[in-house]
Amino acid sequence: MIQKPAFEAIAPSFGHSFTYQKFNENNENKNNGWHYHPELELVYINGGSGKRQIGSHVSYFRNGDLILIGSNLPHCGFTDKLTGNKSETLIQMKADFLGSDFFNIPEMKNIHKLFEVAKGGIAFSGKTKVKVGEKMEILEYQTDFQRLLSILNILNILATSDEIKVLNGEGFSMETEVKDNDRINIVFNHVKTNFKEDISLDEIADMVSMTVPSFCRYFKKITNKTFTQFVNEYRLVHASKLLAEQPMSITQVCYESGFNNFSHFNKSFKAFTGQNPSEYRNQLKTVLQ
Repeated sequence: MIQKPAFEAIAPSFGHSFTYQKFNENNENKNNGWHYHPELELVYINGGSGKRQIGSHVSYFRNGDLILIGSNLPHCGFTDKLTGNKSETLIQMKADFLGSDFFNIPEMKNIHKLFEVAKGGIAFSGKTKVKVGEKMEILEYQTDFQRLLSILNILNILATSDEIKVLNGEGFSMETEVKDNDRINIVFNHVKTNFKEDISLDEIADMVSMTVPSFCRYFKKITNKTFTQFVNEYRLVHASKLLAEQPMSITQVCYESGFNNFSHFNKSFKAFTGQNPSEYRNQLKTVLQ
C-alpha cells in the first residue's frame, strides 16, 4: 500500500491559540513521516545536520536550521537519532490564530506577506537563524502572554530579514486540488522509498494512471522540475548526508545513493553543490575540527 502524507490534526492545549513544543534527546520528535496540516510551522533545530524535504524541495542542512513551513505544505520530520542536534523547537499556529482580520491591519503588512511566501517553505540563515533560534528557545521559560508577544516579535524579525531562501518556486501548488495532492504524494513516497533503484517513467506514470507525456507535463507544472531532476536531487542530497555522516568511500556513496555511473555522479554532485564529493567532504572536516 502506498502511503500518502498523513493529515495531522494539531490541537493547541486548552486556553492557547498556538502550539509550542520543545524536543531534546530525552524527548524526541517521533513525527518523521510525510505529513501536512493547515497550521504554519516554525522549526528551529539547534545544531546538527540532516535532510529536509518540504514540498518538492529536498536538501541537506548543516549546523542547525530555521524553517517556516506554510499552511498545508507537506513535509517530513527533520531530526532523528543521527541528526546530532541539541534540541528542536516548534511553533505551530493557524494563519488567523489572532482573529480573521488581525494580520490585515497596516502594522502587520510584512507578516501577512511572510505567510504568503511561506506557502513555498522558507529557510533562514546567518544572524536571523541565531537570533530567532535564541528567542524560540527562551519561550520555554515565559508566561503565555509573554510567549504571544515573543511570537509576534519573532514573526516580525523573519518578515524583515533578507537572509532567506524560498524552497519551492512559485507555481508549486500542493494544495490546489485533493486529487493533485493524492497523485503527487504517491510519486513522492515512491521516490522516498525507492530512490536507490532505477525508477522508470513508465512505472511512475502507471502508478498514477497517466500516460508518460501527460505525467511529465503534470509533474513539471506542479513542481517546476522534471521527474528525472527531482529523483537526481533526492539522490544527491542523500549522497551529501552520507559524505558528512558515514566513513564510507566516495565510490560506495555513489552506489548507495542510487547512481550507477561514477563519473556521472561526480559531475552531477559538482553541478548541485559547487564542489566535487571529495572537496565537499574535506571542507566538512575543516568545519568540524
